[in-house]
This record gives sequence, structure tokens and C-alpha cells, in this order.
Amino acid sequence: MGIGELFILAVGLSMDAFAVSICKGLALGHSSFKGSVIVGLWFGFFQALMPLIGYFVGIQLSVFVKAFDHWIAFVLLAAIGISMIMESRSKEEDESPSLSVKAMFPLAVATSIDALASGIALAAVEGNIYWAVAFIGVITFCLSAFGVRLGSFAGSRYKSKAELAGGIILIAIGAKILIEHLVEGM
Repeated sequence: MGIGELFILAVGLSMDAFAVSICKGLALGHSSFKGSVIVGLWFGFFQALMPLIGYFVGIQLSVFVKAFDHWIAFVLLAAIGISMIMESRSKEEDESPSLSVKAMFPLAVATSIDALASGIALAAVEGNIYWAVAFIGVITFCLSAFGVRLGSFAGSRYKSKAELAGGIILIAIGAKILIEHLVEGM
């Protein structure tokens, strides 16, 4: 697998994290360098970690992992999306959406679970996992940090609508992952 193919793989895998980062920026309402870096690090790290795990242990577990990775991604994204939709309907104002471990960990796992399968695929085609991990991590970091900035550009005027849209987007991303895997299985 060449550098061009690795770049395309990295960009493709980072799109879910980019979309969620935009939603996170909308929820934050303001764009700080620190917040952008935190979100970028969370998503970049997990997008790089999952293919590495998939590469080293996924071959032995490929049938097992492939059988349910899409369900994990769907359930996590749907749960987070439903929570965002409910929050958009709430009259309570949350002035500082959290970038805590409790808030970021499920998002990072949910957006990177499909990258686990890419590690298995890289092992199958004997791709260079170290270059892949580097590309995936750096590109996801950059796109996620930019996504937070882009999302916060809309500001707090659109916060409830943005949370509603973000929740719908997360559910749609989860459904897309699920449907793609179910259709492949037919």
C-alpha cells in the first residue's frame, strides 16, 4: 500500500471524527486552541490506536470482530446522538460542554471502532502499519481540531439547533456504519 493509498485511507477513516468535531465545536460555542487540540488528540489517538490493535490481534479474531464492530459503533453513536437530541430540547443551559474523559472517551471510541477493521485489512494486504498509524493519527488530529474551530464559528446562537443536528448526524453515521456492514454480509 503506497503513501497515496494510506492518505486516502486516513482521510476516509477520519471523516466520522471530523463530523463529530464540528458538532463538538457547535456545542462548545467558542473556539479555543486548547479545546481544538484536546478534541484532536482524543480522536487522533483513538483513530491511530484502533488499526494498530486490529493489526496485531485482529487476524486471530477477524471473524469475531467483523461480526459485531458495526453494532458497537451504531449503539454508541445512537446513544450519544439521542442524548444530544434530548439536550437540544432541554431548557437548561449548559454553559461549558465538557471535554472530560467521561464526555470524550465514548465519542473517540465510537468514531474509531470502524478503524479496527482497517487494521485487519492492513494485515491481510501486508501494509505498513506504522506508516498507516502515523497517517491516520495525524490527519484525524488535524481534521478534528479544524472541525472544532469550524463548528464553533456558528456560535451559541444556533446551539440547540446544532445539538439537534449533531445528534441526528451521529445517529445517521451509526446507521450508515451498521447498514454498510449488514449489506456487505448479504
